Amino acid sequence: MVKKAIAAGILAGLVLFAIFQHFYKMEEPQAIEVSKATTGIGAGMVAPTFTLKNLAGEEVSLNDYRGKKVMLNFWATWCPRCKEEMPAMEQFYKEHSKEVEILAVNLDPQNNVKSFVKENELTFPILLDQVGTTQQTYAIISIPTTYIIDEQGLILKKHIGSMTYEQMQELTK
Repeated sequence: MVKKAIAAGILAGLVLFAIFQHFYKMEEPQAIEVSKATTGIGAGMVAPTFTLKNLAGEEVSLNDYRGKKVMLNFWATWCPRCKEEMPAMEQFYKEHSKEVEILAVNLDPQNNVKSFVKENELTFPILLDQVGTTQQTYAIISIPTTYIIDEQGLILKKHIGSMTYEQMQELTK
């Protein structure tokens, strides 16, 4: 009898939690400016440098791109929103790679990232965060998350969530 009462209490709690979640959804922020950044790395800060390996096993450092604007994107192969923005990111890279470099930091290198890149015909640099150090440094808690970094290494903008081609153009102006 006591077990049934406990189970009923747990079930009622779960139902209330689900109802609360349904009615109190918060909209995902689109871009966070320096005045609104509350945690982690944000606009107005110097982008922390890192060195990661690309799919060919070569080391790539953020410092290699000083003097060029960088779109630093954190993503994973299992992430639906990440998959959603990849075609737009590829289009943006093909049309704007002379002005803006894309560095896409993959957070699930244990999965077959090479296969994902080949299937989606991605040509921008994919870097592998093997142990999650870069993810921790940038305090990534939601993916995709993208930083726009200027030529001097300062973070101009932080965008959480997937982006359209038009949003990429606007963020990198």
